[in-house]
Amino acid sequence: MDCTYIQFCDRKSQIDLNQLQALFKLGAFWAEDRSIEDLSIAIANSEPVVSVWDQQRLIGFARATSDGIYRANIWDVVIHPDYRGAGLGRKLVETVLSHPRMNRVERVYLMTTHQQSFYERIGFECNCSTTMVLYNQPLPSSLPAQEMHFQELPRG
Repeated sequence: MDCTYIQFCDRKSQIDLNQLQALFKLGAFWAEDRSIEDLSIAIANSEPVVSVWDQQRLIGFARATSDGIYRANIWDVVIHPDYRGAGLGRKLVETVLSHPRMNRVERVYLMTTHQQSFYERIGFECNCSTTMVLYNQPLPSSLPAQEMHFQELPRG
């Protein structure tokens, strides 16, 4: 594989959402049905967002969320199937981890279904003791939105 023109980019503005959606459909079973609108929201609320390009073609993607010091999560790591096995996935994860928003974080989490050994080679460890999930269901739209009222507490 010729990697001459492959570049990594950490600018959200460079993401082509149509190419990202196509990449997810091709190489990320967990994200194959994501809408352009939802991808836009996820990217806007993530930092860093790293993309991998072979000239004008999006071939890799990962994003993270973090408080910058204690905890972070890496999300949506994907490399186009034609480019797997060349070390790009490792370089992608390492690029995310080295970002200023991530490089001081005490613990970095990620979820994976089938790639445990890949992430272990990068330094991740299985951690079954802290994994929990809440399947948050949106409220029916017929319910009226409730206003939140704040009351000032007396100082004492």
